[in-house]
Amino acid sequence: MIVLGIDPGPAESAWVLWDGQRVREHGKDRNEHLDNAFFRAHMADVVAVEMIQSFGMAVGAEVFETCVWVGRLMERAERAAIPGVRRVFRMAVKMHLCHSSRAKDKNIRQALIDRVGAPGSKKLPGPTFGLSGDRWAALAVAVTAMDAGRAGTPGKLEEETGR
Repeated sequence: MIVLGIDPGPAESAWVLWDGQRVREHGKDRNEHLDNAFFRAHMADVVAVEMIQSFGMAVGAEVFETCVWVGRLMERAERAAIPGVRRVFRMAVKMHLCHSSRAKDKNIRQALIDRVGAPGSKKLPGPTFGLSGDRWAALAVAVTAMDAGRAGTPGKLEEETGR
């Protein structure tokens, strides 16, 4: 199984193509460039998009714009005939990789390095070579979605609300 994990943003989204062993491809592109052709070109079995989650705090316009893009990206993936398109809540990622709702980005990154392998160097690249910033979050979404699919519980990713 190959999973395309996406960490959406209001203007750009990070993405990682994960095959269960290594990162095949990764990037960060303008949202309008992540169109039907992009999804067909990356040949994923599953597209997993991180979903915005409410914790009762006030949010700004960027969060609402990101919500719009979550829906658009999912619709584009479905139109590209990707077999599985799902949302993955951040809380599901934290609990799956770190077993704690209090995990931060650095904890998630370290959990991914422990599991998948260190980035390495240009001379000796590791399985996560070249990842930085939001691409780590995209990998976390892909790994979580793949593991949930193997366990036969993909719906749990969308049900977790963090409350």
